[in-house]
Amino acid sequence: MMLEFHTLDVFTDRAFAGNPLAVVLGADGLSTAQMQTLAREFNLSETIFVLAPRDPAHTARVRIFFPTAEIPFAGHPTVGCAIHLATQAAGAGDVSAALVLEEEAGLVPVTVTRKGGAVEAEFAAPVLPHAAPGRVLTEALAPALGLEDGDIGFGAHHPAVWQGGPAFLYVPVASLDCLARARPIQPHWDALMQAAGVDSAYLYTPGQDCDFCARMFSPTAGIPEDPATGSASAILAAQLQASGALSGTEDRFVLHQGVEMGRPSRIHLTVQQDGDRLARVLIRGSAVPVSSGRIAIPDLG
Repeated sequence: MMLEFHTLDVFTDRAFAGNPLAVVLGADGLSTAQMQTLAREFNLSETIFVLAPRDPAHTARVRIFFPTAEIPFAGHPTVGCAIHLATQAAGAGDVSAALVLEEEAGLVPVTVTRKGGAVEAEFAAPVLPHAAPGRVLTEALAPALGLEDGDIGFGAHHPAVWQGGPAFLYVPVASLDCLARARPIQPHWDALMQAAGVDSAYLYTPGQDCDFCARMFSPTAGIPEDPATGSASAILAAQLQASGALSGTEDRFVLHQGVEMGRPSRIHLTVQQDGDRLARVLIRGSAVPVSSGRIAIPDLG
């Protein structure tokens, strides 16, 4: 027996850019170990498995895996999977669909639209970002990233650890040049991650044709670098609020990522506040199909 799968490039409107994703359909009979084996076989930053919903009022239940572990929520699998499901149902015409995905972190409502051009999906983060318990090991920051102390931070933006399902160490850097030079350096990287209680660092700096350019490193999770990280982009809302970068009840940002990898990505972040409280965080992006096929079910017996 074989399983149907599709791959899409996410947070881009053209193939072979953005963040590649594998969508595996009909995954209800798979064990966790079989899903992990398939994710390792695809060897993409994330693979999403589509199952029947627990509540028939919802679109699907989904489970998301790194090559090394399951994660409760991720942005580019949510966008890519929703676009695939909506376009398969609608065919080649215009698309206007409201989906609800049951993710391990909670329910994720997604709207999918297409009117003659690229297909876009927008989702609300299932968990509002908030402070994580990890600490920033200041003396390890620059050595862990191959940078100088003066390269870390800009304006009122300082490193911090935030979570919203997954957790990330957020590191503002002083310029696009600093961003381009950054890379994980051992053994400082492991010390930095251990103190922060995470396995991923999200670096960002003001962009020239966008609000912020970013890079995300997560080598211990099997992802040396990620070309587009929707969950980290959503959690960035808390970092921006703490840095005084939010100006009103609703702020919109355009984020670029993956440039240094040759897979440029474009992510739209909307942050809504109620007074001084984060009220809602939205992520929007496009996806395009790249391949489809069938894959064997792992026999782990």
